[in-house]
Amino acid sequence: MTNDHLLRSRPGARHRLVLLHGWGADAEDLLPLGEALTADQPNPVELVALRAPELHPQGVGRQWYALFPADWSAVPAACEELSQRLQSLSDGDCPLERTVVLGFSQGAAMALASGCGLPLAGLIACSGYPHPGWTPPQERPPVLLVHGMRDEVVPFSASETLQSLLNGDASSPRAELQASDEGHTIAAASLPAIQAALSRWWS
Repeated sequence: MTNDHLLRSRPGARHRLVLLHGWGADAEDLLPLGEALTADQPNPVELVALRAPELHPQGVGRQWYALFPADWSAVPAACEELSQRLQSLSDGDCPLERTVVLGFSQGAAMALASGCGLPLAGLIACSGYPHPGWTPPQERPPVLLVHGMRDEVVPFSASETLQSLLNGDASSPRAELQASDEGHTIAAASLPAIQAALSRWWS
């Protein structure tokens, strides 16, 4: 463990899954999910859970930028910092081309805003939303959107908006939207679709 991330390395790992937690959580929040998603992969996968840089205003957990009220002016710098952190992970055994980034809620918004411009194997945005004025780059990795239709924190329509934005360019890979009948969580019913995407992108 370092100050900014948690690492679960695997001997001989040639693929990497990066986890970005939501507002008020911390790096360890998504590690059990990462373990479950990669347990049946045929090749070892390195797990990296990044810690958001700012303390949550209530003193427990972290945030990528202030929310409630949202400080949208802080988003560009936060995204640039995260992009640099993702690029710094790349190495000979696990380059960005074999790295998938998965984010939840605020972490999903950050994953898309910071990762769509990188040559990643794929992006998974769970219960995410678009930052105001965000436009996906013309060339981007494949994206899987996962969202509960009963989400009381980030409405399901936010992922519908993301899908529309991402699919606006016919030359880019189509963004898939996996809906569940759950609230603001990563539903167990969505895990097979996520695992299938990982297998497809890492094959």
